[in-house]
Amino acid sequence: MRKRKTSAWRSAAAVCVLLLTAAGCGSGGGDDKGGHAPDKLGKGEGKVNIIAWAGYAEDGSNDPKVDWVHPFEKKTGCQVNTKTAGTSDEMVSLMKTGQYDTVSASGDATLRLIASGDAAPVNTKLVPNYKDIFPALKQQPFNSKDGRMYGIPHGRGANLLMYRTDKVKPAPDSWRAVFDDSARYGGHVTAYDSPIYIADAALYLMRAKPSLGIKNPYALDQKQLDAAVSLLKKQHKAVGEYWSDYQKEITAFKGGDSVIGTTWQVIANLTKAEKAPVKAVLPKEGATGWSDTWMVSAKAEHPNCTYKWLDWIVSPKVNAQVAEYFGEAPSNRKACAETSDPNHCAIFHADDEKYFQRVHFWTTPIKDCLDGRKDATCTDYAQWTRAWTEVKG
Repeated sequence: MRKRKTSAWRSAAAVCVLLLTAAGCGSGGGDDKGGHAPDKLGKGEGKVNIIAWAGYAEDGSNDPKVDWVHPFEKKTGCQVNTKTAGTSDEMVSLMKTGQYDTVSASGDATLRLIASGDAAPVNTKLVPNYKDIFPALKQQPFNSKDGRMYGIPHGRGANLLMYRTDKVKPAPDSWRAVFDDSARYGGHVTAYDSPIYIADAALYLMRAKPSLGIKNPYALDQKQLDAAVSLLKKQHKAVGEYWSDYQKEITAFKGGDSVIGTTWQVIANLTKAEKAPVKAVLPKEGATGWSDTWMVSAKAEHPNCTYKWLDWIVSPKVNAQVAEYFGEAPSNRKACAETSDPNHCAIFHADDEKYFQRVHFWTTPIKDCLDGRKDATCTDYAQWTRAWTEVKG
């Protein structure tokens, strides 16, 4: 399991960073402006510059037993230089510098990188382990465009509803508990701190208020966005803390400051390990979730080493190591036979497609409606970020 001392992952977008990256938040409606995928690979250039979430490129410095970077360097001759990012917006900003070859982007960043031309399509034939990636992770709206993959899927997880079993009764099975019924737990509700959390409210409204016509929680026209924001403002009155650092959420649930709210499976597992009486469920409406993708910079200076890294990080043994350390479902189906815990893939539903069919993976909101509507203009990530700032007051 990953060290819990690492900095906050996927934390809320800093407005100043967003302003710098707003150019990447456009409609995404035109042709991508990125580079081209190579037809073949040559000799490694000697290094690869990586942007990664904490826990994705471990070199033994956090834990001597956790190291898949040095074996890669020894095998390929490509030195790994890693920049750990704390937010998707930071990743987008860093990719714009052209100083990095690849990034482990989440779905709230991928379409921005494609639309701005900072990410190039990937030739999956040059990544041998791609053939063993779960099919459901390929050619998705958040990692492909016009039938071309823009990265190699890394792993996935759902945003679950966690609650204290001694404080929340009866046991909730709906997101209604943290939205329309949030006043019951005034001051003790917790929510994920990011503009992409707006999709959680939209997901709930898809079923709670069908007259709004929401078909995709990431495709909201202005009226639909306003409805989601209104719901989040109502919830805000009951929120004790917005979380981005999972250790803080564990502490809050253990101490009782938080009794109900959104979480990840790994957080639920660790909170239980701390003897807190909690349970996590996938509500009846389904859930939002995340699937990370290793994308290649359109300006990559070390494409050969980059492709070697892409193949390495999703190879069965390494993908298993990352999944266990980070706390997620691996993307390579063969990784499940390589985990040290034989139950890891079952716990994280790695090969349970019926489970993940209920998960709406983070996808960057763009003006071209992702639900296929041609008679409407949807709101984009920049608008979501302004709305999120308004929600938090």
